[in-house]
This record gives sequence, C-alpha cells and structure tokens, in this order.
Amino acid sequence: MRHHCHTVKPLFFPGGDIGGLSVAGTVNDVAVMGASPIALTSGFVIEEGFPMRDFERIVKSMSNTCKKAGVYVIAGDTKVVEKGALDKFIINTSGIGKRSKYLDSNISEVKKYRKFKSRWLLDSNVRKGDKIIISGSLGDHGIAVISKREGYGFGSSIVSDVAPMNRVVERLLKVGGIVAMKDPTRGGLSNALNEWSEKGGVGILVYEEKIPIKEGVKAACEMLGIDPLEIGNEGKLLIAVVPQKAKEVLSALRKTKEGKEAQIIGEATSDFRDVVLKTSVGGKRILPSPSADPIPRIC
Repeated sequence: MRHHCHTVKPLFFPGGDIGGLSVAGTVNDVAVMGASPIALTSGFVIEEGFPMRDFERIVKSMSNTCKKAGVYVIAGDTKVVEKGALDKFIINTSGIGKRSKYLDSNISEVKKYRKFKSRWLLDSNVRKGDKIIISGSLGDHGIAVISKREGYGFGSSIVSDVAPMNRVVERLLKVGGIVAMKDPTRGGLSNALNEWSEKGGVGILVYEEKIPIKEGVKAACEMLGIDPLEIGNEGKLLIAVVPQKAKEVLSALRKTKEGKEAQIIGEATSDFRDVVLKTSVGGKRILPSPSADPIPRIC
C-alpha cells in the first residue's frame, strides 16, 4: 500500500492537473515495486467557495487516468474548510496492489545471471554491473508546473509527463532481468540514484551525454539556476537491470509510447561508493542527493 498527499500548485498546468497527478503518482509507486495496482482511496480537502467547474474537471481527470491505468477509486471522503485555512484543494490518496503475475518470471530471469534473494524490486537489489535505464526525458513536469505558477512562459513545448506507468512496467517484467525500479519524483534522478547507491552499497556511474533532456528544459533550468537532474518527474521510470538483459529491456521500452526516448545511462560499479556523473566534456563529478527541493509543490 502507498499513501500520498498531493498539494501541487497550480492545480492545472500544461499537460495535466492535480486530479490525474494524484492517480498516476499513486499507481506508479505501487507498480515500481513489482505489484499490479488494483484500487485507490481518495480524500479531498477543499476550501469553501471552490468553483464547482474546477472540481468537476479534477474529478473527470482522475476518472480518465484511472481508466488508462485500469484501476478504480473504491472509497473516499470530502472535507470543506474555511477560506484561507489552507491550499484551495488537497488530495490524499492510498493505493493497493497485488503481486504482478510477471514478477516471478522476471526474477527467474535475473537468477540465470546472478544470485538474487529478494521477492520484490527493492532499492537494495542493485549490484555491480547492473545497467541503469531511464525511460525518457527528465525535468518536463517540474518545469511545466513552475512555468505556469510563475508565468515564465517557457513555451507550449514543455508539458508535464504525468502518466500512469503500470502497463509499461508489466510489459518490461515480461522481458525479465529487472532488479529494481523507481519513479524519480521528488529529488529527481539525483535522489533516486543516491537511494540505490546507499541502500545497495554500490557506486553508480552515469553518463551526462546519455541522459535525455529536452532543449527547452535545459534552457529553462539554466535561466532559473537549477539542475534538471534534481527536478521531479511524474511519468518516468528508472530501471536497474542485469547487463545481459539491458538491450532487450531497452528495446521493449522504446516500443511503447512512453518510452520512445529511453536510454541506458550508466551502470553500477564497485570502483567507488558514490553516484558519479561523467560529464559531456570528459570530467567526473559526484552527483549528490539534493539538499532541498529546487521546485517545491509540484506533486
């Protein structure tokens, strides 16, 4: 089971809104563990006077995202609070799932190449030699939200990537060989890789030139002075896979609409214990976990 409190600001942003985000974020957290999401609960906390048309738009977005994911909202609650007491609209969600029917075959594939004791896709499973794959371009969601919030007008080309990824996950589990998976939300790629490194006791080397980032996102990050590798995403998968299966998993990912920009961006190593970025000019630098959220209130 996974629990979330969604406080994104603004409620509506290029490519999505708080309703679709609340469903996709919960579904993805369940899916990356190796479970098939089944159902959600949802609680609304609404400021009095909130426009009914906006409420209906949010609920419709939740419904559409549930249909894409193949899940249901089975219970919920609504509280109305006085004006000015909190944000205009907050959604609390909980999601449950069951063990994916493809998880055991995926683990059997891993065991053909190395020892593997876990029954789930955990951060601590990453080992020396595992390849690291990202399913698509980074930073789209965070930049889309802050552009709308602050009125920067970075252009219509930057839209949120918010999407449920559970069907993509199942497709990849059919291929097999995956040892760990994350949805790089708060803290982005940097935070996700550091969690793998710390919990798995391994170093991770990633190649800057292999990491997909749209030019518009790069330009926006340069203007704002933030690192796109630290920005949250809402429709991306970070995957660790045994090296023998990496190309096959990448190929399957690229055949999906969500994974057309997928890349192998690095590998786990025993040469060091940190996350290290090999820059496009050939140098290396440690890629630490973000000390703070560079773009708060995006999920």
